[in-house]
Amino acid sequence: MDRVARIQADWRRERPDVDTSPQGVIGRLHRLAGQLTEELCRVYGRYDLTEGEFDVLCALRRAGEPYERAPGELAAHTMVTTGAMTKRIDRLERAGLVTRRRADDDQRGRIVALTEPGRELIDRAFTDHMRNERHLLNLLTPAEAETLEALLTTWLSRLEDPRPPRHE
Repeated sequence: MDRVARIQADWRRERPDVDTSPQGVIGRLHRLAGQLTEELCRVYGRYDLTEGEFDVLCALRRAGEPYERAPGELAAHTMVTTGAMTKRIDRLERAGLVTRRRADDDQRGRIVALTEPGRELIDRAFTDHMRNERHLLNLLTPAEAETLEALLTTWLSRLEDPRPPRHE
């Protein structure tokens, strides 16, 4: 019996009137997310990066040459506020991994770009990150991983776009 099952059993004893079955899925996903985050952050730490800084560098690298985006665009690609993005960019700039400049077409706008050391670092870190994700996913069989991906894709799409599914 895992920790979630023990918690459910306690609640069934204390509150038999409440259906605790959702806790089986949500509780385990929550615990899994915490453990996965811890494992992923170990890799980021090897490169002296936080999870958020890694995300910023990845968003810039995915942009393709010249590896740059506006801060608001970076915030949208990493799903954080512009205030949080500013702090991340400040630290990455101090580390010499990104630069900021005025946008050519709008003197009020800014552009954040990867430096050459930043590109080299994120290329190494991303390779290590993918190796780590493969290691973590290899705890499942290929069929289990494929099924899990399909289920999570469906569930996430319904949470992100809560329109009721059309049944034809």
